[in-house]
Amino acid sequence: MPDEAFGSATLRRVEWLTLALGGLGTALAAWWWGWHGGLGVALGTVLSWINFRWLKGGVQALGKTATEQTGPEAARVPKGALVKFIGRFALLLVAVYVILTRSWVPPLAFFAGLFASAAGVVVALVYELLTSGVKQSVGKGL
Repeated sequence: MPDEAFGSATLRRVEWLTLALGGLGTALAAWWWGWHGGLGVALGTVLSWINFRWLKGGVQALGKTATEQTGPEAARVPKGALVKFIGRFALLLVAVYVILTRSWVPPLAFFAGLFASAAGVVVALVYELLTSGVKQSVGKGL
């Protein structure tokens, strides 16, 4: 399945881009806001990465359940998939609450870190768009 390999490679690329862009953002925030700002971006980046991983795992488990099971078991979704899919919201809500009410980490820096996975998706999308012509040319034997 070339589409599955392509999708897996893209998802792995988004994961490491999330951490790489978050690391760059952490360094910039530490330079701009001091170590408090850097810590805020780092915390946001880690939560963004966890959120992406849990979302990916939950969606993959739901997709696997929908495509592989037939009969009475078809409607049963693994509990681990539900925990990952719903638990990521609880994790983010608790983190946002703590940062906004009890933390000395700048909220702006924390929220900037939360967008690391979105930035990773955008960079991976641009990469795929720029290399799609090359992939098609190689596939045609040109």
